[in-house]
Amino acid sequence: MEWRHNGLPRSKIFRMQKSAEKFLASIWWDQDGILLIDYLQKGQIINAEYYSPLLVQLKDILKGKCRGKFIKVVLFLHDNAPAQRALATQKKLAYLGFQCLDKPTLFSGSGPIGLPPVPWTEKRLKGRHFSSDAEVIVTAKTWLDGQISEFF
Repeated sequence: MEWRHNGLPRSKIFRMQKSAEKFLASIWWDQDGILLIDYLQKGQIINAEYYSPLLVQLKDILKGKCRGKFIKVVLFLHDNAPAQRALATQKKLAYLGFQCLDKPTLFSGSGPIGLPPVPWTEKRLKGRHFSSDAEVIVTAKTWLDGQISEFF
């Protein structure tokens, strides 16, 4: 019900479409392409306990990829999310031999330095409607698999 003066038309009632739920994809890559993609399950959160086994899995992937090559240290650049800054995560990174780089900042005088934002996911998926999470995953994976090495 609504309050209105006599003679005024009723206001339009718009039906809202239920928004799709969001989910998080963590993507690790090197100069050659994608190394690991992890999709966070619904209802789960990323914390140090969740993130640490992923780092071990990443280390195993790197070992397999670099078999026969001598690698002294892995330079690792990641976001500043709480799970990534946690002391337990920092200890795990050190144990695995990952040397964390400080996230570069942007300098206005000399042009941008560091990683660009990742707008390609938003541009790629914006305005599209998916019937399931699996459909989003397939679309994103197909697009990522189609990128040339210079992209990474």
